Amino acid sequence: MNIGVPRSLIVTMGALFSAYHVVLALYSIAIPRDSLPVFVAIGLYGIATIVSLLPQGPVRMPVWLASFNLAVACALPLLVTSVLDPQREGGNGYATWYVAAVGTLMTITSTRRRHGFAWVGVAFLAVQTIAWAGFGALGAIGVIGSISWVAVSHVLSSGMAKATRDAQRFSIAEREAADWQAAQEAHVSERQVRLKQTGAMAFDMLHTIVEKRGELSDEERRECLLLEGAIRDEIRGRKLLNDDVRREVMTARRRGSTVTLLDEGGLDDLDDEELQRVLGRLAEALHATDADKIIARTVPEGSDTAVTVVGLRGTGDGSASALGYDDTGEEILLWLEIPRLPER
Repeated sequence: MNIGVPRSLIVTMGALFSAYHVVLALYSIAIPRDSLPVFVAIGLYGIATIVSLLPQGPVRMPVWLASFNLAVACALPLLVTSVLDPQREGGNGYATWYVAAVGTLMTITSTRRRHGFAWVGVAFLAVQTIAWAGFGALGAIGVIGSISWVAVSHVLSSGMAKATRDAQRFSIAEREAADWQAAQEAHVSERQVRLKQTGAMAFDMLHTIVEKRGELSDEERRECLLLEGAIRDEIRGRKLLNDDVRREVMTARRRGSTVTLLDEGGLDDLDDEELQRVLGRLAEALHATDADKIIARTVPEGSDTAVTVVGLRGTGDGSASALGYDDTGEEILLWLEIPRLPER
């Protein structure tokens, strides 16, 4: 978001003011002792103004152009005053057009955020005017007015730049707040879905527990443990679950295997088709292994692998512990890396 005056308006005003100064210079061309320095000054001023007002992309003026404008602002007083008489009876009239011209050029430079160059330019104009015609000339020929233009331009452009930065920060904060609110709403929605699923899964067993006043058979207690594992999967497994994976996990647990599903957000970038491909491969792996312990974990985004599956089986029976040795351990029966993209 940018806050500012339309560029076309600024360019039009700058062009009109610049043209007006050239008209004044030509109107008063008879006053200087020699017209050649005046025409040179007009030419330099015209080039600097045209180049400064041309569309050049960024608002901030290039350093080379600001330096050229400063050089022109220093050259104009020297060229024009070299052929003017500061003690001329009745004053020099419009022949001092260069003062307003320098003010306009430096205002354009300041508007395009090269304030330092603009201040140096009008400072040189003031010093040169004092050296040429004394302190009184500062007000008489309009030097103070040129300095005022630069001051106003500096204040306005700085204020607009600050307003633009503030607006950008507010816009970023607004987007972050909207993202945070969307994330919170998504979390709430997901919690509601999880609670609904958990309630649906646990309702029958809870009803049985209430009816039997907690006096459950061994088989029912085992079903409670399986149900607790399934509920835990819904919380920790999230995107690692579909109907096929749920069925294979329950089958593995019924035969005595320990199954752990850990979704750490590594599948969030997959579309539905790719996700179902990955989950289908996971279900096949669970069906094919008879490991005692199975761990399936997502891999963070940026990796070529979407899910890693490890199947372990205990080795040794612990009989050597009486002799002071530990013969228990785990053998890797399954090591599978499911790719994030389909293999070609």
